[in-house]
Amino acid sequence: MKTISSSREVTDHRARLLKAMAVSVGAKGYASVTIADIVRHACVSKRTFYEHFESKEACFLALFRAASQSGLRVLRDSVVPDKPWQPQLEEALTRYFEHLSSTPGMLRTLHVEVFQLGHQGEEARRQVINDMANFMCSTVNREHPGAPKQKTLSHDMATAAVGAINELVLRMIERDTMDSLPTLTPLAAKVVRALVLSVDTPEAVPERAS
Repeated sequence: MKTISSSREVTDHRARLLKAMAVSVGAKGYASVTIADIVRHACVSKRTFYEHFESKEACFLALFRAASQSGLRVLRDSVVPDKPWQPQLEEALTRYFEHLSSTPGMLRTLHVEVFQLGHQGEEARRQVINDMANFMCSTVNREHPGAPKQKTLSHDMATAAVGAINELVLRMIERDTMDSLPTLTPLAAKVVRALVLSVDTPEAVPERAS
């Protein structure tokens, strides 16, 4: 029982620290946040902080990855394999945009403040883009029994689509219209369809490893 209690406590402390990081960055911007700010909001000691993260940067990256994985789960959970990819993609994008718009403070924090982390932040963003491109490829290129053979979406084309969608999201953040993110679905889906139709070869390009 002691082991279970300790494990739960560790998980709780980590979750509280990540939430405190999000609150702190949202209130004063990443550059101005201190570890003292984070532990004060989390109601834990600095010692507890360093038991989980080696630095402020590590804590923020953990927050970025956790939030990004949450968005990716929304995309994956929305897929119904036996349906054509077009309505599948639109449904996934709608749910994804709804998920992002439900936490506008977190959305601004992660999509804007991550650029302050330099190389580490860029690497984290690239991994997220790669994961989303893999999702898009698997959704678009899935075969359906009895359906005519269609052109396929390469990983590079999917990456281009994800990049375009991210830029649309950033524009909404800059305009402070995050609550309207779901309205991006038709345009985002149109971008993907245009890229699929632009493919010259019917052969699928293997997905890159995550």
